[in-house]
Amino acid sequence: MSKRIFVTGASGCIGHYIAESLIKETDYELYFLVRNRDKIKFDYQYREGINIIEGNLLNIEKYQEILSSINVAILTATAWGDPEITYQTNVIKTLELLNLLNPENCEKVIYFSTASILGNDNKLLAEAGTIGTDYVKTKYQCFTQLKKLKIYDKITTVFPTLVFGGDENKPYSHLSSGLPEIIKLMNLIRWFKADASFHFIHGQDIAKVVTYLVNNNTKNQEIVLGNEPITATQAIENICQYLGKKIYFQIPLSLTLANFFIKIFDVKMADWDRFCFDYRHFTYQNYVNPKTFNLEPFCGNITELLKIHKIPSSSSHQERGRG
Repeated sequence: MSKRIFVTGASGCIGHYIAESLIKETDYELYFLVRNRDKIKFDYQYREGINIIEGNLLNIEKYQEILSSINVAILTATAWGDPEITYQTNVIKTLELLNLLNPENCEKVIYFSTASILGNDNKLLAEAGTIGTDYVKTKYQCFTQLKKLKIYDKITTVFPTLVFGGDENKPYSHLSSGLPEIIKLMNLIRWFKADASFHFIHGQDIAKVVTYLVNNNTKNQEIVLGNEPITATQAIENICQYLGKKIYFQIPLSLTLANFFIKIFDVKMADWDRFCFDYRHFTYQNYVNPKTFNLEPFCGNITELLKIHKIPSSSSHQERGRG
């Protein structure tokens, strides 16, 4: 019997990549919960067995009958902005949805959290639960409640690191939307060396991992999604090399110097922003990406990321000059 898969947040960036992968790479019966059908850019008439449910996670109880028959649930839906809606969506209604799943039918749940609630040791970061943004704090709160659920042993929690993605057929992630502005600032940024490091991952690679998890028997686990960590200085150098911008020297942007600029220019920082600024190294242990499962990655480094987002390179400028 074909699996029945329920996906929330399918109209978002990550949701689009997952939806497209499940539609084209599986023959499962798919149920996509979306707030606005008009925001869907993937082809939901590609094949039979694709069901669009126009609704809201805030009214998840309306879908109790469907949820009780679901074999796999993929929960990407999230909210931010309005504090009350963020809390209701990310905590109360997400937990309610999990309670509406029938443990006898449901084989697996893939729940999307965020790597922002984890420290370098992959354990919960206490500050995320106390001074985090509403989004971060609610993700922390929901994750700490999962162990109380009857279906807990079926849940795989994924913690995406910095997410890029989007094109003419998919909505852009927040970071991808801001990438052109960063490129514009590279003439200034290239003169600084920053003591920080991070992981990133593309939405297409997230979808590859999720589809693998759906198709294979995996136990309850916690997975950080990310490529190999990269330092901020390495990222700057890679971008400049791609753009053909030379770096003759770099000024170390120490915490002391950065704090001096913050004070001089009277920069206002929330407690969480200040914490992240001081913490600097958002890297994790045992991170996972398509290569972990012997799959071909879509985007594994900064150069590939810039090409995918069609950022003009130095070579493309040279080619236009010759023309």
